[in-house]
Amino acid sequence: MQRARLMRRLGTVDIALIVIGSVIGSGIFRTPSVVAHRVPDAVLVFVAWTAGGVIALFGAFVLAELAARNPDDCGMYGYFRDAFHPIVAFAYGWSALLAILSGGLAAGAVLFAGYFLSLTGLRLLPAVVAAITLAVLALLNALGVRQGANAQHVLTVLKVGALFSLVIVGLVAPPATAYSTLRFAGSPPHAIGALSVALIPVIFSYAGAYVANFMAAETKDSGRALPWGLTFGMIGVVATYLFVNFVCVRVLGIAGLAATDVPVAAVFARIGGASATRLASIVIIVTTLGFMSNRMLTVPRLYHAMAADGLFFRIVASVDPRTKVPVVAIVLQAIIAMVIALSAGYGHILNYAVSVLSLFNGLLAVAVFVLRSRDRRDGVQRVTAFRVPWHPFSTAIYMLASLGVAVATCIAYPLDGLMGLAIVLSAVPVYLLWTRGLVARKAQA
Repeated sequence: MQRARLMRRLGTVDIALIVIGSVIGSGIFRTPSVVAHRVPDAVLVFVAWTAGGVIALFGAFVLAELAARNPDDCGMYGYFRDAFHPIVAFAYGWSALLAILSGGLAAGAVLFAGYFLSLTGLRLLPAVVAAITLAVLALLNALGVRQGANAQHVLTVLKVGALFSLVIVGLVAPPATAYSTLRFAGSPPHAIGALSVALIPVIFSYAGAYVANFMAAETKDSGRALPWGLTFGMIGVVATYLFVNFVCVRVLGIAGLAATDVPVAAVFARIGGASATRLASIVIIVTTLGFMSNRMLTVPRLYHAMAADGLFFRIVASVDPRTKVPVVAIVLQAIIAMVIALSAGYGHILNYAVSVLSLFNGLLAVAVFVLRSRDRRDGVQRVTAFRVPWHPFSTAIYMLASLGVAVATCIAYPLDGLMGLAIVLSAVPVYLLWTRGLVARKAQA
């Protein structure tokens, strides 16, 4: 392989579909019941999901302005490097490889494997099926960005179609008795407290739009396509989530929704029969596969950018001269995710991944404040294709919400929180060793 250039082949629609494919993962099949358990009130459930959607949209605005400011860089990695210091960017990439993104990809693979084996009746180990699926997705994305993006788009369309099949089933199924008349029994202060706790899983379910920015170097007119793709994609996610929750509340009622761990399967079960159960499994399989395909397409670009800056193995920066994609980075991502999927202790990764990811999301909002302050200090009148609406209020809300989720997760899972912090801090000595080697190589050149 040689150092070829990535090709710009993606547009606004591609970015919007990538956002939808990344955000809508397996969480929507579990989170509605968690929210209903924490706020057993139909009105507050929709308040929580609407508020989370607004916060997520503010986050998309933050990403959109950062993308418009630096349209050719690799997403969060480039933004942290420019706003703070390369060590912050490296810490993000290091944490993503060891936990945040690889762990989520592995968990999705194992979830997919479990439902796939249940549906097909094959007698295989779930971890083996997960590893095979990751290998197939890596191979598909190694064929080229257009091929990988097309596969991801097909799965995203199927995913949204599958979720809207849930909506149709929910509209024809018999409604729960008085599903909309239940109210939170506590006092208003208690209701506010319960709503705050319910927002934690909601905000996490809306996370994921940031991976679209990893595709900046392969996006046509990225200064405009990225911001508008992020905005339209997140609006589509919010609408989908609200529809899904409406159906779950209508069919199961608040009490029924709070009592089940599989709300989507419970809705389908209302129409009865084994065919409904199989349909529920197909919905989950398609959705999870779409999520995995999305991450295999986007995330390797982060490691490619790190290597191009000399902060990772040089071979990871290589681009296949024929397909024009970072094949080595794609294979690296697949291998790390396979190792996690095949290990017994991967489950806890999701807990500390939430805390670390939320911390870095909060830093994204801080980056907007830093870069705008730097422009004012230097007297720069920057004209970009997108600026965060209602800044600084919207940016501050997203920042506080993200950091709040990080703190709340560490309080709920202190050991996992410490593990996440350890991974972030471990990036410091690794960065110092890598940069020392980089300086030595430059001196010898």
